[in-house]
Amino acid sequence: MIKEDSSIAIFGLGHMGLPTAVLLAQSGLKVCGVDINKENVQFVNSGRSPIMEPGLDELVKKSVEEGLLSATIDANDAVAKSQIIMIIVPTPVDNDKKSDLSAVISASKSISECLKRGDLVIIESTVPPGTCEDLIIPLLEKSGLKAGEDFQVAYTPERALPNNTLYEMSHNARVIGGIDLESTKMAVSLYGRITSGKIIMVQNLVTAEMVKLMENTYRDTNIALANELALVCDTLGVDAIEAIKAANYHPRVNIHTPGPGVGGHCLSIDPYFIVEIARENGVETPLIRASREVNEGMPRAVSKIVESALEDRGKTIAGSKIGILGVAYKGNVADARETPAKPLIKDLLQKKAEVLVNDPYVSPDTITAWGAQVVDLEKALSCDCVVLVTDHDIYKDIKPSMIEKGLLVCTRPVLDPETFRKAGVVFKGVGRS
Repeated sequence: MIKEDSSIAIFGLGHMGLPTAVLLAQSGLKVCGVDINKENVQFVNSGRSPIMEPGLDELVKKSVEEGLLSATIDANDAVAKSQIIMIIVPTPVDNDKKSDLSAVISASKSISECLKRGDLVIIESTVPPGTCEDLIIPLLEKSGLKAGEDFQVAYTPERALPNNTLYEMSHNARVIGGIDLESTKMAVSLYGRITSGKIIMVQNLVTAEMVKLMENTYRDTNIALANELALVCDTLGVDAIEAIKAANYHPRVNIHTPGPGVGGHCLSIDPYFIVEIARENGVETPLIRASREVNEGMPRAVSKIVESALEDRGKTIAGSKIGILGVAYKGNVADARETPAKPLIKDLLQKKAEVLVNDPYVSPDTITAWGAQVVDLEKALSCDCVVLVTDHDIYKDIKPSMIEKGLLVCTRPVLDPETFRKAGVVFKGVGRS
C-alpha cells in the first residue's frame, strides 16, 4: 500500500515526533521533520537529537548521514514534497483544563495549503474524541479536496514511555482507525514497517481517539485509588506498599503504586479530554474528575507530611531547608512536564521553606524558574528534611548515614523503611508512616 519511494513530512520534532521520524527513516523512507523551533531544526540537520532519549542521538546522526532525515521550518515545502503527512504536535490543557489544540490547528492549516490528491494524513497527537472529524478534516478540506475521496485520513495514538521510546514504538501494539477502510489499511502498511507489535484496526477515527484516552484514564484512576488508600493507611499506621502488594496476589486485583502525584504529558492531561467532550455531550464524569483531584492533591499531601514530620522534631517548616531529590516526572528521564514536584516546591515555598533541589537530568534553568535552588546531592542530603520525589537510579543507593539530619520523606517505594529506621532515621512517605 505504501510505495517504497514515498516521502513523509512529520509536524513536530518532540518526544514522540522525532523518534517516529528516525524509525521511519531507518525503514528506508525519506522523512522531513517540520518544527517551529529553529534550534530543534538545526540540531536535527546537524545530526544531533535535541531530546535526551537512549539511542535517539545515534539514529538521528545515522539517518541524516544516509540522506533519509532532514528538518525544516518551511511547512509548505515539506508537504509539497511528501505523500504522507503526520501530525505529532503537543496538545496540552489550558488553565481551565480544556484542550489547547492550537498546535494541531496550525499544522492542519499549513497542510491544507499544499495538500495533494492521493496524500495520506495521519494524526498521532492526543486529542478529544471527534477532533479529527469535527476540526482537523474540515481544516484540511479547505484545500478544496475531499477527505476519503481525494486524500486519506487516519488516526493512531502513540504508546511509548520516555527512556524506552524507541523500543516501545517498535514493539508495542498499535491502534489505527481511519476515515474509511482504505485510509486504515494505508496507515497499517506504514506502521508495519516500524513495529513488530500487533496492529489493531478499529472501525473509525473517533474509536482510535478514544482508545488512547481510555488507557491513560484507567491508569490515572487506578493511581488515584492507590493514593487514596495510602492516605487512609497513614491514619492507621499501615504500610500501604506492603498491603497493596499483598492485595495484588488476588487474581483479579491490580492496584497501582501510590506516589507524590501523576506527571507527564499524557497521563495527567488525557482524562481532561474525556471530561471536556463528555460535558459537551451532556454526560457527567464524576469518577474521572475525582481521580484527577486526588492525584493533583498529592503534592499538597506530601507537603503536609513534611510539615508534620518537622513539627514532631520541634521545627517549623518556615525557615527549614527542604532537600528535593528529583523533579522529573519519572525516573532516569529529563522530562519535567506536569511533574508533581513543581506544585510540591510551590507549596513548600509558600510555607516559607528554603527548597534545595538535586536532579542530574532536568535543566537547572527549569528548576530555578520555580524558585528553588539547584544543589549537588550531598548538599540536598544535608537539609533539615530530605524528600525523594523521583525514582532516579542514583537515589536507590542512598544509605541512612547519608541523611545528615535524620529525616527522610520517601514518596517512591525504592528505599527500605526498616533499614533507615533501624539506623535512627525518621522515615516517612506516602502510605509509609
